[in-house]
Amino acid sequence: MAPGLPDRVDCARLAEEAAVLVRVYALSDLPRMQDLLADARGSVHASYSFARLDSGRAGAVVSVQAHPQLVCQRCLQGFASPASGRSEVEFVSGDGPAGSERELYAMDDGTVSLRDLAEEELLLALSLAAACSTPETCGRAPRIVPEDRPRPLAALQELLKKT
Repeated sequence: MAPGLPDRVDCARLAEEAAVLVRVYALSDLPRMQDLLADARGSVHASYSFARLDSGRAGAVVSVQAHPQLVCQRCLQGFASPASGRSEVEFVSGDGPAGSERELYAMDDGTVSLRDLAEEELLLALSLAAACSTPETCGRAPRIVPEDRPRPLAALQELLKKT
């Protein structure tokens, strides 16, 4: 993020002004991403388009784009995983209205952290179990297929063949 730009912003004021903000955050500055990253280098580009919603509340369209190096859950090697996400967010204090069409995001005294909002959107854009490719071609995925491996149900299989 550029020096001097605030991270915490007043949602109502920005919604009244229909402000559009763009920020770039280093992946190393996103604490909830650290366990997923093979390499913390890189950045996430985030844009926020604030608006006053029909409900009278402040809202925003949040978009993120990044190319993080994630850890493959099969071979545990790093791989590039392009990620992008876009959500319509409605800012609420405490519990929000039931049945809202938008994602609800809790404010703290009428403000939100743009970095936290970008991190949340990036986490939503990522796969639950990141994998670099198909199992057959995945990095150094262990292949356990020894023929001398005990097969506890082999006797049952033989019985089924006889019947």
